[in-house]
Amino acid sequence: MPDYRIEPPRQTRGEQFASAWDAVSEHLISLKGLWPTPADYAQLPHTWRRDLMAGLTVGIVALPLALGFGVASGVGATAGLVTAIVAGIVAAVFGGSHLQVSGPTGAMTVVLLPVIAAYGVENVPTLAILAGIMVILMGMTSLGRTVDLIPLPVVEGFTAGIGVIIFLQQLPLVLGSEKGEGESSLVSAWNTIAGTDWAAAIAPLAIVALVVVLHLVGERVARGVPLSLVAIIVATVVAELMSLDVARIGALPTSLPAPSLPSFDWRTIQGLAAPALAVAALAALESLLSARVADGMVPEVTRTKPDRELVGQGLANVASGLFGGLPATGAIARTAVNARTGGRTRLAVVFHAVVLLGVMAFASPVVARIPMAALGGVLVMTALRMVDIKALRPVMAATRADRNTLLLTFAATVVLDLVMAVLLGFAMAAVMSLRHMASYSAVFRQHLPADTREGWIDLLPEQESMRHRIAIYRVDGALFYGDARSFVEEVEAVEAGVDAVIVRCHRMNVFDASGAEALADVARALARRGVGLVVQGMTPSQVQTALLMVGLPADRYVRELSRALDIAVGDVRARDADPAGGRA
Repeated sequence: MPDYRIEPPRQTRGEQFASAWDAVSEHLISLKGLWPTPADYAQLPHTWRRDLMAGLTVGIVALPLALGFGVASGVGATAGLVTAIVAGIVAAVFGGSHLQVSGPTGAMTVVLLPVIAAYGVENVPTLAILAGIMVILMGMTSLGRTVDLIPLPVVEGFTAGIGVIIFLQQLPLVLGSEKGEGESSLVSAWNTIAGTDWAAAIAPLAIVALVVVLHLVGERVARGVPLSLVAIIVATVVAELMSLDVARIGALPTSLPAPSLPSFDWRTIQGLAAPALAVAALAALESLLSARVADGMVPEVTRTKPDRELVGQGLANVASGLFGGLPATGAIARTAVNARTGGRTRLAVVFHAVVLLGVMAFASPVVARIPMAALGGVLVMTALRMVDIKALRPVMAATRADRNTLLLTFAATVVLDLVMAVLLGFAMAAVMSLRHMASYSAVFRQHLPADTREGWIDLLPEQESMRHRIAIYRVDGALFYGDARSFVEEVEAVEAGVDAVIVRCHRMNVFDASGAEALADVARALARRGVGLVVQGMTPSQVQTALLMVGLPADRYVRELSRALDIAVGDVRARDADPAGGRA
């Protein structure tokens, strides 16, 4: 059999450029969809009262978290508060979600600590701006919907691992001691415990215990009460009345700092590029996951536009950096509070930032007296909630692949870093999915009569006499790199005496380049033996792929089995006319 490889038509440089530009433009979203519109506030006349109450509640809940994550990041409580205000407003106005509340988060704190250790606190605003630009580009290139591809075991393992790291990071606040040396959270936590003065640790431990107990009791008897704020108020009053010798937040500014552009130099940008990419990836991931949770909680609200949400989060990070704040992301806990307490438009999120700004302006002296251990206690409770056994148990029990993916992501999050954890978890899930897909993909030897698109086929007498000289294989599921080799081995093993092979693909739903190469291997092997090959039932797009890579002429790809049989009979006749042709 001759080599039927067909060369694709050549394109001029102009045509190549036009094709490339068309491909890029397909992935760029309309800039009109990135900006605020009156439709964002269409429900405001009906919901403004509920929005204001929800914003007040979220502001009360966000205050201790903003302060706590600012302290935990190593930059300070002021930076956390500034981030919650500035990023909260910008993301609310420009983002793609009506409910998303943005600000500093525990996951971002986990990423920031090693970056600050390597590059210093002074480069955090620069990091926020660089990461923000990257997130904006992600939104403009339509990467927002990729979060839907992240499997649940990866999300759950990632979340639980972050919870463990946040808990370990609070040990210096909980014990009132210096942070221990160590690149990983585990080593640092161990060294923190080893270097603790246990006599001095009694007071901060007592405050943490008080905060935790108030949370646990409050969850049973006072649902709906902002327990974090209540616990901090009680802990602060107790510390003041008992004159406890514990570290306090300290003085806070009474207004936002003036925006300024950090000093950029090429060496700094080069050094911060990789950390900024990690921060950007986390900001995109956490924001989109948070928005997806909010969409599920309030289905009557317009669903999040993921690409616009990324652009909004990117702008929020740039703005936070200009005001000397931290990198920000959508906060699942605060967003959930907004949804549960009646927030329905962006006014609720903007008002939560106004509440925080009011606290900064009028209550800074009071906030300055909050014990650091009280913030540590709030973050300990946050960490414990993130390790949600009820959510983990069904995933662990689902399948072995889900369990292994969750455990790998969890371990990588705790031991390595967050971005690597997501990548490893995603890779593990992909491998498991491919194995699963391959297990449902198969190549069957089929015998006539066979079911076709037009029903049961009636063989002509000539076809009936040639039945033993025509081999038919049916591909079910997928012909892709996960099982291409088994397909080649199965078809190449066709017995002697067969002069034509029909490969039926009407049940094949996945066909990639590796599958096409496998089909090409089969075509070459059969050609060396003088055996004809016909492919039946491919979709038009699959035929296009095959024409580019396999080497069979277009008339060897047919829709119906009856036509494939006609061609196969022709191959048998040709063999009878030239018995020695092509025999290996």
